[in-house]
Parts: sequence; C-alpha cells; structure tokens
Amino acid sequence: MSEHKPTSDKTPRHPGLPVFWPMDLAFSMLKMGEALIERNVAFALEAQKLTFNEPRFASANTVRLDLPTLRLRDFSAPAASGVPTIVVAPFAGRSAVIADHFPGQSLVETLLTNGVGRVFVTDWKSADDAMKDFDIDRYLSELLSCVEELGGRVNLVGLCQGGWHSTMLAARFPDKVNKLVLAGAPIDTQVGDGRIREMSEALPSSFYETLVSMGNGPVLGQFILQGWKIMHPELLSMQKYIDLYTHMHEPDYVSRMEAFEAWREHPINLPGRWYLQTVEQLFKANQLARGEFVALEKQLDLHDITCPTYLLAGEEDDVITPEQVFAAEKLIGTPAEDVVKVVAPGGHIGLFMGKETLANQWPAIGQWLAAS
Repeated sequence: MSEHKPTSDKTPRHPGLPVFWPMDLAFSMLKMGEALIERNVAFALEAQKLTFNEPRFASANTVRLDLPTLRLRDFSAPAASGVPTIVVAPFAGRSAVIADHFPGQSLVETLLTNGVGRVFVTDWKSADDAMKDFDIDRYLSELLSCVEELGGRVNLVGLCQGGWHSTMLAARFPDKVNKLVLAGAPIDTQVGDGRIREMSEALPSSFYETLVSMGNGPVLGQFILQGWKIMHPELLSMQKYIDLYTHMHEPDYVSRMEAFEAWREHPINLPGRWYLQTVEQLFKANQLARGEFVALEKQLDLHDITCPTYLLAGEEDDVITPEQVFAAEKLIGTPAEDVVKVVAPGGHIGLFMGKETLANQWPAIGQWLAAS
C-alpha cells in the first residue's frame, strides 16, 4: 500500500497554473479596483474639460484693431515685411480659432513657416442684442477698415463664409486685394448637392425667421450647433468619449481633443439681420453669383476681380461642394492662367484644420502668397 501524502497548500492543484494565496488574490483584486476607480475618475475629469474648456488661439498674437464686429488679431513674425495677409475666418456660428487650432496643426503657423511674414485673423465677436440689426454691409465695412489699417492693399484668405465676404470686398474694391484665396467658400450656391444648399431649398423662409425670433434678434449659436449635428449625426455619438477613455494617458492626444471640442462645443451668436440676408439673398436667390448683390451702395460684378486667385475645395466636402467653390473661376475676371484650382482629400472642416491638408496643401498656398 502506497503512503498517502497530504497535498501541500503550495502545490498547484492544477499543474501549469500559478499559486494564489487567498490574501494575495484579495490584494490583487483590491489593487485592480483602485486602478479602475483612478482611471474612471481621471476620465470623468477629462470628459468634463471637453464641455467647459473655452476655445483659445494656439499661437501668440496681439489685437491690432478692436471693432464692434471683430478683433483683428496680429500673428506676424517680428520685423516682418511684405503684403499683409488677412485670414477671413468663417462666421458661421463657431470661433475663429479654427484658423489657429493647435501647435503643429495651425493654418496660421503653416502660413508663417512658408514665407508669409505678416498674418492677421478676423476674430469675429458673438452677436449680442446691440448687434442684432448688423447687416452684411456692416461686416464688409469693418473688414475694409482692417484693410485700411494695414496699408490699403492685402491678400485675403477666405475660409468658408469668410470666402464670400472676401469675394464681395474684392469685387467692391478690386485695387485693395493683391491675391485672393477661397477655401471651401460657397460662391455659386445653386450648384452641387451640399447640405446647406439642400436645407436652404427645403426649408421655408419662415423657419429661419423663427430662429431669429427665438433668439430675440440674434440667432443663437446653440441653434447653429444643433443644425451642424443634424447634418452630421456622428457628432452626437459616444465615440469621442470611447476614444478619450482609450487614449486618456496620451497627453498630446488629450490636448488636441480638448482643443477641438472647445472649438466645436462653444458656438457664437449671429446677428439676425445678417443671417436672414445670407439665407435669402445668397443661398436662396444666389445674388452674388448672378451679379445682383448690392454691397456698400454698389451692385457687385465678380468680373471686376482680376487679382491672382487660388481655389481650394474638399473632395468629400458635403457642406460646400467643390462645384460651389470652383464656379468662381468662370465668374471672376481673373485670367485663367492666374487661377489655381486644387482638390484636397477630406471634408469641410479638414480644409482649415486637418493635419493632412495643412501638411500637403497649405504650404503651397503660403509660398504662392509669399511670391507677391
């Protein structure tokens, strides 16, 4: 009869598996719980920042002019010379920091590092009750004041809505614009199948008038933000929080996400009169492309624009389609050899702050501007 030896507590009952003392197991579970709690608390704090952070310009700047509609911000290099370049930021319910999003991911920075020494940005103010009756003429006259402040002749880089503002000014005062860049700008609003065109055609004027009434004069930025989210339902998803949880311990990723969410989730208000003019005269009636729009007491003829012009459109832009941008080529008076047309990969917002577009398209635009 073989001798029976009691099984030692230290002998694995299942060969190949590690030995756990009861206290070791309990301690390990406790540490795992602490780590999970710590991670979840950190996540909650970071997620809160996505909601409460205010949008900020990434690069050092000073305010050159402070006008009722905007602050003209100066990002110029020290002792820079040459023709000033004004980046006419979008005025479509979001902050102008889209033009200077993040260190290493900034249109302003890209222009500065590609030969454009004097760079300025229109930092549009959120409309309050005193601004509710400001019209397009008011915004054009103050953009003109910026041009005069910088010597009376500038390059204009118009982004989205800033593009048709820039086009209007160039048509009204051709001698004041040295070169014109239109990026994702709706010049002919009746071509292509962009989302804004679809909405302007589908919804009656009374809908837009109701938005103005609900804001008691201004159109509230929150309404504009919800409109963007309706056009792009993915903005309502939880994916950004899943991504944040996954990359929470990567400082650069978190900082970039915080900057983007601060820009996206803090809309600005628009003057009601300006907004209704934009909807009725530009998107519904297409007056700018038709040569019927009157600005600063003159009917605008886009053929009066003869300066070198650079047109940039997003291949997958479903907001302002390439057709709406490239229509400018045949509407303006600039000779064909002085018009550059480029299609960039990606969508609308990527034209202005996308890493690939900033790396691959905007350096050439900066060099083109610097060759003035």
